[in-house]
Amino acid sequence: MKDNNQETPKPPSKQPRHNHSIDLYAAQCGKCFKWRLIDTQEEFEEIRSKLIDEPFYCDRKPDVSCENPADIEYDATRTWVIDKPNTPKTPEGFKRTLVLRKDFSKLDAYFITPTGKRLRTRNEMASFIKANPEFKDVSPLDFDFVSPKIMEDTIPDYVVRKASSNGNGSSRSKALKEKSESNYQ
Repeated sequence: MKDNNQETPKPPSKQPRHNHSIDLYAAQCGKCFKWRLIDTQEEFEEIRSKLIDEPFYCDRKPDVSCENPADIEYDATRTWVIDKPNTPKTPEGFKRTLVLRKDFSKLDAYFITPTGKRLRTRNEMASFIKANPEFKDVSPLDFDFVSPKIMEDTIPDYVVRKASSNGNGSSRSKALKEKSESNYQ
């Protein structure tokens, strides 16, 4: 006899659950090409905003040199995205947020205002600034909504990608694959 208070167990999901947010920031040394972890989003944005004129080198971090092992290796254990050099720093009080689409096709850039409002476009930012005179020193041009490039070779195998609309197969479809637990570390 079945106990009506027990729930029927649910079958395990065939694909792992992943957090689709940025959890680490890294910069690549311009001399040795090793990746160094950057402690905060603000520090990362500072480095990125000046990268062409002031390349990042390992010795910028205290007690680190090119002789030290890399902090993190570029591999497919995580999905990597590469930001455009010299993207301006987010103005003080605002926060840049990137949201990865479920099909890993791109990241959508948003800015969170000091009042907590989430804005998606430069026009929305212009309207916000106009409606909030306390931010008159901030220009909509201070915000770059360009999304970082997703590195195709680090997208998980289980992700089903949309076929490209131009028919050249540059964005090939990936079939959903069941993986053994040993492949998820």
